Amino acid sequence: MRAVRYVALGDSLTEGVGDPVGNGWRGWAALLAGGLSEPPAAFTNLAVSGAQTRDVLETQLPAALALRPDVASVLVGVNDTLRCTFDIHHIAERLDKVYAAFTRQGTAVLTACLPDPGAMLGLPGVLANPLARRQRAVNTAVHALSERYGAVHLHAAEGDWVDDRAMWSSDRLHPGERGHRQLAIRFHELLANAGIATGAAPAAEPEFPPPTRSASLLWLATAGTAWVLRRCNDLLPQLLRLAAVEIRHRARGTSARLDLRSANAVSMALAALSVPEPKAGQRPEAGKLVVPEGLVLPEGLSVPAQRSVPEQRSVVEQRPVAEQQPEPEAA
Repeated sequence: MRAVRYVALGDSLTEGVGDPVGNGWRGWAALLAGGLSEPPAAFTNLAVSGAQTRDVLETQLPAALALRPDVASVLVGVNDTLRCTFDIHHIAERLDKVYAAFTRQGTAVLTACLPDPGAMLGLPGVLANPLARRQRAVNTAVHALSERYGAVHLHAAEGDWVDDRAMWSSDRLHPGERGHRQLAIRFHELLANAGIATGAAPAAEPEFPPPTRSASLLWLATAGTAWVLRRCNDLLPQLLRLAAVEIRHRARGTSARLDLRSANAVSMALAALSVPEPKAGQRPEAGKLVVPEGLVLPEGLSVPAQRSVPEQRSVVEQRPVAEQQPEPEAA
């Protein structure tokens, strides 16, 4: 039995930031690779810290396709929410192209909804709400497109692990070793249920002691400070403008309008995507691009149902979804 070929695409989460081993990072994807098959999976990690959906589409995807993987994980989008160039239409279009390319090649795709960075950082509401809208928009697009292409999809945006500080590194944005292991275990369970993972699941308990307080402070003072400075030049001016909009709508009692605009934007972004031609012998009405069950748009806003898509079975983790409408940031 040959080893499974697994390629990981994405940003610092998949690169393994927060799970140091030797002079580098390991992370959830490397942990998962060890349990995909016997012999161990042939694993290639193309993820790069700071990567956005554009980087995955234009740089990482061609390299991944050349490897002809059996399994490919695509976890990306958080960095898009932290840029002044955020555009849910472009993000959805890029993700659609990435998932479609792997699906055409017969690769099993792994995806996930991720936590809101504003909440993780503990930002005040007027600053956190715009970021929350952005992340919910990305999660909605990822979830809907995962349904479309039959991806193995993990709900990681909520749950006990998000609130458990033991799961997170000192920067509060990346999991620590324990958190990376949780992601690997949950993905392994989904893949095992789908008959893809045949090896042993990763261990839940950390292999190494957590970084010392002095080491964490040193990291925050160097890499963390550099990250903050970059975001101050990029995101902060726009975030302050969005906070002013948030305050103005709160004062007027019209905050619901921001949610309605947001829901409309994500609906239109999904509706604008082209639809692949049905396979030979496949019924044209076999599938449709939908907002997943539990992620409800406001009344009067929906993704048009007339857009047909290939009939795929999506492997989705059975976790309760928060009863909160998915919406991107309002303009």
